[in-house]
Amino acid sequence: MEGKTVIVTGGTSGIGEIAARQLAQMGARIVLIARDKQRGETTLAELQKCAPGIAHKVHYADLSRISEMKRAAAEIAENEPRIDVLINNAGAMFSSRKLTSDGLEYTFALNHMAYFVVTEGLRGRLQASAPARIINTSSAVHRGARLDFADLQSAKDYSAMKAYSRSKLCNILFTRELARHLDGTGVTVNCLHPGFVATRFGDQSGGMISRIIGLAKLFAISPEKGAETLVYLASSPEVAGTTGEYFYKCRKAKPSQEALDNRAALALWAQSAALAGLKS
Repeated sequence: MEGKTVIVTGGTSGIGEIAARQLAQMGARIVLIARDKQRGETTLAELQKCAPGIAHKVHYADLSRISEMKRAAAEIAENEPRIDVLINNAGAMFSSRKLTSDGLEYTFALNHMAYFVVTEGLRGRLQASAPARIINTSSAVHRGARLDFADLQSAKDYSAMKAYSRSKLCNILFTRELARHLDGTGVTVNCLHPGFVATRFGDQSGGMISRIIGLAKLFAISPEKGAETLVYLASSPEVAGTTGEYFYKCRKAKPSQEALDNRAALALWAQSAALAGLKS
């Protein structure tokens, strides 16, 4: 990773922060996209301490808003002469249904649309930097989820876990369709289930969700363990030519049948592009 530039969303806590730190210690320059300025500056200081002499950087954006997703990606594309790795890792769960300023359900906006829009904004720079890699953090909770393309914003039957599991299914479908779009470019894209990790995740979800997740974390793995597959996919020569796959514990795994539905992947891409005002 010596001399490589790695963009990380969701890199100021949990597995994203651990992965950023470990990749920095391997010689990578880390560029964070963060929402919270205090956490962003704290993480930046940690990166500079554990990997001194490298010009790590942070950009601030609210990745639940399409205009902010586009702005952050445009700023990075303009400022970075090359991008070797993009890690889409930001995500959250919300106890009640809320809409963003774009009229999107928050879980869908942050957990899926941010991956889609930021990646599209950086795709040209990634392709120009090939060989390059994109890694999307998904989850095993995608199993059992189905997408209703007439109700992607969960207006009919919202529950925190349903919305979250659907968003994680979106991550896998997006990964597979993006791999098709990137075929022959030298840019690979893979996704992963990190395991159930004891991080800040769910702490601010509110209601019963926060309490249930808090109890479940007593049995969770450490952030260091959860970050292993993320670091592996970003750095290992073993997966240099692997694309469109789903990983768990640094090995290829088989996702649900719904996640292997090519028509659903294509439909999700088309709807996501339309929602973001981008070409499909």
